[in-house]
Amino acid sequence: MTKLEFEKPILELEAKIAELRNVSSGDSVNIAEEINRMQEKIDRLLRHAYSKLTAQQKVQVARHQNRPHFLDYIGALIEDFTPLAGDRRFAEDEALIGGLGRFRGMSCVVMGHEKGSDTESRIRHNFGMARPEGYRKAQRLMEMAQQFRLPVITLVDTAGAYPGVGAEERGQAEAIAKSIETCLRIKTPIVSVIIGEGGSGGAIAIAAADRIYMLEHSIYSVISPEGCASILWRSASFANEAAAALKLTAQDLLELRLIDGIIEEPVGGAHRNKEETMSRAGARIEKALKELIPWNDDKLIKNRHQKFLEMGRAA
Repeated sequence: MTKLEFEKPILELEAKIAELRNVSSGDSVNIAEEINRMQEKIDRLLRHAYSKLTAQQKVQVARHQNRPHFLDYIGALIEDFTPLAGDRRFAEDEALIGGLGRFRGMSCVVMGHEKGSDTESRIRHNFGMARPEGYRKAQRLMEMAQQFRLPVITLVDTAGAYPGVGAEERGQAEAIAKSIETCLRIKTPIVSVIIGEGGSGGAIAIAAADRIYMLEHSIYSVISPEGCASILWRSASFANEAAAALKLTAQDLLELRLIDGIIEEPVGGAHRNKEETMSRAGARIEKALKELIPWNDDKLIKNRHQKFLEMGRAA
């Protein structure tokens, strides 16, 4: 498990519990009591630590490699998932995965960023940073959803679109802009959840939705704290200050009315209880779809446009 600095006392206690459980002793009752006391202390420390996370600490939690990724959500929430590959122009992009499936009995199109869970898969999925082909594939899938009147579910977890030379040569900015445009004009409901990092246009490209939710310790921003610090302070060492200034936490964005709700994570973050996290996300997605379905095409588009036009307007 990735070690977070503010979790150090908790991790030390967890290591001691693991040692005690491996101890062979005739006095198993006393060992069990000691483990229970230590576990209660861990629970108290977790509640305390996660109730007062700074913005930069939230960034660290959002990036935790053990948080559930897109494919974990597919396995937990989507039945009969059939991935659809390629943008029909250049290539397949494995950073952004999408396809058809059934969510709690409802046929849908689902797509999202996959970061990978080990070195090999991270390289294959390009750490969740999609190239133009990924966003053109997203457009193709959304158009298909409109044709067959299927709702769209998107799960966002990316540091941003891939900034490589090849991606720029093949029209990265245009692909992202067209993907946002497609989100805004398709006549079918879209529900989006930020499950980890929501970085820049790479996230917005599939998150211009009718309902936008964030996991409690996820982040959503136009730039990473390190990138912002490098530009404004000329040093990435000011990432803490940048994280606070960017207002990138779920709580900040709900206050600014840029998202529709926060999905509470289990105590200690999604990386400590993947199953419960995914169950809570699924419940919120189901509730949102029930609010949106059935739909009137013109009203759906009007409400979606109005939602984004109101962002940033003074009260």
